[in-house]
Amino acid sequence: MKSQPDARPERVLATLSLVIIALISLANVVVRYITDASFAFTEEFSVFLLVVLTFAGASVALRRNGHIRISLLERALPAAPRRVLIVFQWLCSATVLSLIVWFGGKLAWDEYHWQSLSPGLGLPQWWYIVWLPVLAALMLLRLSQQCLDRLRGGIEDES
Repeated sequence: MKSQPDARPERVLATLSLVIIALISLANVVVRYITDASFAFTEEFSVFLLVVLTFAGASVALRRNGHIRISLLERALPAAPRRVLIVFQWLCSATVLSLIVWFGGKLAWDEYHWQSLSPGLGLPQWWYIVWLPVLAALMLLRLSQQCLDRLRGGIEDES
């Protein structure tokens, strides 16, 4: 059995996010049941952690070649045009991720500069937003690793 490429930091981050979401949601339900009041932070943290979970999971899926892709054309092409198509796919995806890194970083910087606070808890908004460009940059790294693996023939698409 061939081992899958690893994205351990993202797997750990996604796991921690999911565990924390489950724990704070459970605690909120228990407290609300017992006291008829709920924790103020659970929704804000849960939404933030869900975004982290999504980006970290997408990064793991990129590294493991697990994203949905229609590869009919790719399988039908001879080797040289297939390589061009793989590079084109990488270029399109890398452009989108680079834009997310750029504009996410700009947004995080603006939030830091203007000292914006989150609406629920009044925490600095950039604490939440800075994860967007960081995780998009990790996705860009995993995308590039996947592209190189595909170009070298290390990853075969499922039929």
